[in-house]
Amino acid sequence: MATWVVGDVHGCWATLERLLEKIGPLGDNDRLWLIGDLVNRGPGSLAVLRWAAAHPRVDAVLGNHDLHLLARGAGVGRARRGDCLEEVLAASDRDRLLEWLRQRPLLAVAGRWLIVHAGLLPEWTAEQAAALADRTTAALSGPQGSGLLAALAGRRSRPPSWLLSMVEAASVMTRIRIVDAEGLPVAGFTDAPDAAPEGCRPWFEVSSVPTPERPVIFGHWAMLGDYRAPGVRCLDSACVHGGRLTAVRLDDELTITEPLADDDRLGIGELAT
Repeated sequence: MATWVVGDVHGCWATLERLLEKIGPLGDNDRLWLIGDLVNRGPGSLAVLRWAAAHPRVDAVLGNHDLHLLARGAGVGRARRGDCLEEVLAASDRDRLLEWLRQRPLLAVAGRWLIVHAGLLPEWTAEQAAALADRTTAALSGPQGSGLLAALAGRRSRPPSWLLSMVEAASVMTRIRIVDAEGLPVAGFTDAPDAAPEGCRPWFEVSSVPTPERPVIFGHWAMLGDYRAPGVRCLDSACVHGGRLTAVRLDDELTITEPLADDDRLGIGELAT
Protein backbone atom coordinates (compact mmCIF):
# COMPACT_ATOMS: atom_id res chain seq x y z
CA MET A 1 0.00 0.00 0.00
CA ALA A 2 1.37 3.43 -0.99
CA THR A 3 0.18 6.89 0.01
CA TRP A 4 1.06 9.78 -2.29
CA VAL A 5 0.67 13.50 -1.62
CA VAL A 6 0.68 15.99 -4.51
CA GLY A 7 1.41 19.68 -4.02
CA ASP A 8 -0.67 22.71 -5.06
CA VAL A 9 -2.15 21.90 -8.49
CA HIS A 10 -3.93 25.25 -9.04
CA GLY A 11 -5.81 24.03 -12.08
CA CYS A 12 -2.70 22.82 -13.91
CA TRP A 13 -4.39 19.73 -15.33
CA ALA A 14 -1.90 19.02 -18.14
CA THR A 15 0.97 19.05 -15.65
CA LEU A 16 -0.93 16.87 -13.20
CA GLU A 17 -1.66 14.33 -15.94
CA ARG A 18 2.06 14.03 -16.71
CA LEU A 19 2.91 13.69 -13.03
CA LEU A 20 0.32 10.94 -12.64
CA GLU A 21 1.90 9.04 -15.53
CA LYS A 22 5.20 9.06 -13.61
CA ILE A 23 3.48 7.86 -10.43
CA GLY A 24 1.79 5.07 -12.34
CA PRO A 25 -1.58 3.39 -11.75
CA LEU A 26 -2.88 3.42 -8.20
CA GLY A 27 -3.46 -0.02 -6.71
CA ASP A 28 -6.62 -1.00 -4.85
CA ASN A 29 -4.99 -0.17 -1.51
CA ASP A 30 -3.12 2.94 -2.63
CA ARG A 31 -4.21 6.51 -1.80
CA LEU A 32 -3.39 9.85 -3.37
CA TRP A 33 -3.96 13.10 -1.48
CA LEU A 34 -4.05 16.55 -3.09
CA ILE A 35 -2.73 19.10 -0.62
CA GLY A 36 -5.28 21.81 -1.38
CA ASP A 37 -5.66 24.60 -3.93
CA LEU A 38 -6.84 22.15 -6.54
CA VAL A 39 -8.31 25.07 -8.48
CA ASN A 40 -7.71 28.61 -9.73
CA ARG A 41 -4.81 30.44 -11.41
CA GLY A 42 -4.29 27.66 -13.96
CA PRO A 43 -6.65 26.92 -16.89
CA GLY A 44 -7.78 23.38 -16.02
CA SER A 45 -9.66 23.64 -12.72
CA LEU A 46 -12.74 21.88 -14.08
CA ALA A 47 -10.72 18.93 -15.38
CA VAL A 48 -8.86 18.61 -12.07
CA LEU A 49 -12.11 18.57 -10.08
CA ARG A 50 -13.81 16.09 -12.42
CA TRP A 51 -10.86 13.71 -12.20
CA ALA A 52 -10.49 13.97 -8.42
CA ALA A 53 -14.21 13.63 -7.69
CA ALA A 54 -14.49 10.55 -9.93
CA HIS A 55 -11.44 8.69 -8.60
CA PRO A 56 -12.19 6.43 -5.62
CA ARG A 57 -8.59 6.44 -4.38
CA VAL A 58 -8.08 10.22 -4.57
CA ASP A 59 -8.86 12.66 -1.76
CA ALA A 60 -7.90 16.22 -0.88
CA VAL A 61 -7.60 18.66 1.96
CA LEU A 62 -9.08 22.09 1.38
CA GLY A 63 -6.97 25.09 0.45
CA ASN A 64 -7.84 28.79 0.44
CA HIS A 65 -8.58 28.82 -3.30
CA ASP A 66 -10.91 25.86 -2.88
CA LEU A 67 -12.78 27.76 -0.15
CA HIS A 68 -12.93 30.79 -2.46
CA LEU A 69 -14.52 28.66 -5.19
CA LEU A 70 -17.04 27.29 -2.70
CA ALA A 71 -17.88 30.81 -1.54
CA ARG A 72 -18.44 31.96 -5.11
CA GLY A 73 -20.52 28.87 -5.85
CA ALA A 74 -22.67 29.60 -2.80
CA GLY A 75 -23.15 33.23 -3.89
CA VAL A 76 -21.33 34.67 -0.89
CA GLY A 77 -17.92 35.35 -2.46
CA ARG A 78 -16.84 37.98 -4.98
CA ALA A 79 -14.70 37.37 -8.06
CA ARG A 80 -11.06 38.37 -7.61
CA ARG A 81 -8.44 39.55 -10.06
CA GLY A 82 -6.79 36.50 -11.60
CA ASP A 83 -9.67 34.11 -10.95
CA CYS A 84 -9.92 31.21 -13.41
CA LEU A 85 -13.10 29.68 -12.03
CA GLU A 86 -15.80 30.60 -14.54
CA GLU A 87 -15.61 27.26 -16.36
CA VAL A 88 -16.29 25.42 -13.09
CA LEU A 89 -19.11 27.74 -12.09
CA ALA A 90 -20.77 27.40 -15.51
CA ALA A 91 -20.37 23.61 -15.77
CA SER A 92 -23.48 21.42 -15.98
CA ASP A 93 -22.09 19.24 -13.17
CA ARG A 94 -20.94 22.13 -10.96
CA ASP A 95 -23.28 21.27 -8.09
CA ARG A 96 -21.96 17.72 -7.87
CA LEU A 97 -18.35 18.90 -8.03
CA LEU A 98 -18.83 21.66 -5.46
CA GLU A 99 -20.61 19.24 -3.14
CA TRP A 100 -17.69 16.82 -3.42
CA LEU A 101 -15.26 19.66 -2.67
CA ARG A 102 -17.33 20.83 0.26
CA GLN A 103 -17.04 17.41 1.87
CA ARG A 104 -13.21 17.46 1.89
CA PRO A 105 -11.41 17.80 5.24
CA LEU A 106 -9.18 20.63 6.38
CA LEU A 107 -6.77 18.22 8.07
CA ALA A 108 -6.07 14.57 7.33
CA VAL A 109 -4.03 11.82 8.94
CA ALA A 110 -2.08 9.34 6.80
CA GLY A 111 -0.15 6.94 8.98
CA ARG A 112 2.19 9.04 11.10
CA TRP A 113 1.76 12.10 8.83
CA LEU A 114 -0.57 15.08 9.22
CA ILE A 115 -1.70 16.62 5.93
CA VAL A 116 -2.85 20.25 5.85
CA HIS A 117 -2.85 22.92 3.16
CA ALA A 118 -1.01 25.71 4.99
CA GLY A 119 -0.23 24.90 8.61
CA LEU A 120 -1.29 25.03 12.22
CA LEU A 121 -1.56 27.68 14.91
CA PRO A 122 1.42 27.24 17.24
CA GLU A 123 -0.77 27.10 20.36
CA TRP A 124 -2.66 24.06 19.06
CA THR A 125 -1.77 20.50 19.93
CA ALA A 126 -2.27 17.90 17.21
CA GLU A 127 -5.39 16.70 19.01
CA GLN A 128 -6.83 20.21 19.27
CA ALA A 129 -6.13 20.88 15.60
CA ALA A 130 -7.81 17.62 14.57
CA ALA A 131 -10.90 18.37 16.68
CA LEU A 132 -11.19 21.90 15.29
CA ALA A 133 -10.74 20.63 11.75
CA ASP A 134 -13.42 17.96 12.19
CA ARG A 135 -15.89 20.45 13.63
CA THR A 136 -15.22 22.97 10.87
CA THR A 137 -15.45 20.36 8.12
CA ALA A 138 -18.80 19.21 9.49
CA ALA A 139 -20.06 22.81 9.47
CA LEU A 140 -18.83 23.45 5.92
CA SER A 141 -20.55 20.35 4.60
CA GLY A 142 -23.81 21.00 6.46
CA PRO A 143 -26.52 23.66 6.71
CA GLN A 144 -24.09 26.09 8.37
CA GLY A 145 -21.72 25.95 5.42
CA SER A 146 -22.88 29.07 3.59
CA GLY A 147 -22.64 31.16 6.74
CA LEU A 148 -19.13 29.94 7.41
CA LEU A 149 -18.09 30.59 3.80
CA ALA A 150 -19.58 34.08 3.99
CA ALA A 151 -17.58 34.80 7.15
CA LEU A 152 -14.38 33.51 5.54
CA ALA A 153 -15.05 35.66 2.47
CA GLY A 154 -15.44 38.74 4.65
CA ARG A 155 -19.16 39.11 3.92
CA ARG A 156 -20.08 38.98 7.62
CA SER A 157 -18.42 41.77 9.56
CA ARG A 158 -19.36 40.27 12.93
CA PRO A 159 -19.68 36.49 12.77
CA PRO A 160 -21.70 35.03 15.65
CA SER A 161 -19.67 33.58 18.50
CA TRP A 162 -20.38 29.97 17.50
CA LEU A 163 -18.66 30.63 14.15
CA LEU A 164 -15.51 32.31 15.41
CA SER A 165 -13.44 29.24 16.26
CA MET A 166 -14.34 27.63 12.93
CA VAL A 167 -13.50 30.77 10.97
CA GLU A 168 -10.13 30.85 12.72
CA ALA A 169 -9.51 27.15 12.11
CA ALA A 170 -10.32 27.32 8.40
CA SER A 171 -8.37 30.54 7.92
CA VAL A 172 -5.27 29.29 9.73
CA MET A 173 -5.21 25.84 8.15
CA THR A 174 -5.54 27.28 4.63
CA ARG A 175 -3.52 30.51 4.90
CA ILE A 176 -0.87 30.59 7.64
CA ARG A 177 2.80 31.00 6.73
CA ILE A 178 4.49 33.02 9.46
CA VAL A 179 3.56 34.10 12.97
CA ASP A 180 4.60 37.09 15.06
CA ALA A 181 6.37 37.01 18.42
CA GLU A 182 3.06 36.22 20.14
CA GLY A 183 2.36 33.26 17.84
CA LEU A 184 -0.36 35.04 15.85
CA PRO A 185 -0.59 34.65 12.06
CA VAL A 186 0.77 37.50 9.94
CA ALA A 187 -1.71 38.07 7.13
CA GLY A 188 -0.62 38.64 3.55
CA PHE A 189 2.99 37.48 3.82
CA THR A 190 4.02 35.46 0.72
CA ASP A 191 7.79 35.98 0.57
CA ALA A 192 10.65 33.68 1.59
CA PRO A 193 11.18 33.10 5.34
CA ASP A 194 14.32 35.25 5.47
CA ALA A 195 12.23 38.24 4.36
CA ALA A 196 9.83 37.95 7.29
CA PRO A 197 9.36 41.05 9.46
CA GLU A 198 11.48 41.27 12.59
CA GLY A 199 10.32 38.90 15.29
CA CYS A 200 8.31 36.74 12.88
CA ARG A 201 9.06 33.10 12.09
CA PRO A 202 7.55 30.27 10.03
CA TRP A 203 4.67 28.65 11.89
CA PHE A 204 6.41 25.26 11.98
CA GLU A 205 9.43 26.66 13.83
CA VAL A 206 7.17 27.66 16.70
CA SER A 207 4.62 24.83 16.71
CA SER A 208 5.32 21.79 18.87
CA VAL A 209 3.31 19.50 16.59
CA PRO A 210 5.78 18.70 13.78
CA THR A 211 8.26 16.07 14.93
CA PRO A 212 10.09 13.26 13.12
CA GLU A 213 7.61 10.88 14.75
CA ARG A 214 4.58 12.95 13.66
CA PRO A 215 5.62 14.98 10.62
CA VAL A 216 3.41 17.58 8.94
CA ILE A 217 3.23 17.90 5.16
CA PHE A 218 1.77 21.09 3.69
CA GLY A 219 1.74 23.41 0.68
CA HIS A 220 0.55 27.01 0.17
CA TRP A 221 4.02 28.62 0.34
CA ALA A 222 5.52 28.88 -3.15
CA MET A 223 8.48 30.94 -1.95
CA LEU A 224 9.35 28.22 0.55
CA GLY A 225 9.13 25.62 -2.23
CA ASP A 226 9.98 21.95 -1.88
CA TYR A 227 11.28 22.30 1.65
CA ARG A 228 12.40 19.59 4.07
CA ALA A 229 13.31 19.84 7.73
CA PRO A 230 12.91 17.45 10.67
CA GLY A 231 9.17 16.95 11.06
CA VAL A 232 8.05 19.12 8.13
CA ARG A 233 7.76 18.93 4.36
CA CYS A 234 6.44 21.68 2.08
CA LEU A 235 5.27 20.63 -1.39
CA ASP A 236 4.41 23.95 -3.03
CA SER A 237 7.09 24.08 -5.71
CA ALA A 238 5.39 27.00 -7.52
CA CYS A 239 4.01 24.97 -10.40
CA VAL A 240 1.47 27.55 -11.56
CA HIS A 241 4.18 30.23 -11.55
CA GLY A 242 6.46 28.36 -13.91
CA GLY A 243 7.95 25.91 -11.41
CA ARG A 244 7.21 22.22 -10.91
CA LEU A 245 4.47 20.03 -9.52
CA THR A 246 5.77 17.77 -6.76
CA ALA A 247 4.54 14.43 -5.40
CA VAL A 248 5.88 12.55 -2.38
CA ARG A 249 5.28 8.93 -1.45
CA LEU A 250 4.91 9.12 2.31
CA ASP A 251 6.05 5.57 2.94
CA ASP A 252 9.66 6.29 1.93
CA GLU A 253 9.55 10.01 0.89
CA LEU A 254 10.31 9.17 -2.74
CA THR A 255 9.84 12.47 -4.59
CA ILE A 256 8.68 12.90 -8.19
CA THR A 257 8.39 16.25 -9.97
CA GLU A 258 7.00 17.49 -13.27
CA PRO A 259 7.74 20.90 -14.87
CA LEU A 260 4.81 23.15 -15.73
CA ALA A 261 3.30 22.01 -19.03
CA ASP A 262 3.00 24.53 -21.85
CA ASP A 263 -0.78 24.05 -21.85
CA ASP A 264 -0.92 25.33 -18.27
CA ARG A 265 1.10 28.50 -18.75
CA LEU A 266 -1.98 30.69 -18.57
CA GLY A 267 -1.48 30.60 -14.82
CA ILE A 268 1.99 32.17 -14.68
CA GLY A 269 1.88 35.46 -12.81
CA GLU A 270 1.95 36.86 -9.32
CA LEU A 271 2.27 34.42 -6.45
CA ALA A 272 -1.09 33.02 -5.45
CA THR A 273 -2.20 34.07 -1.98
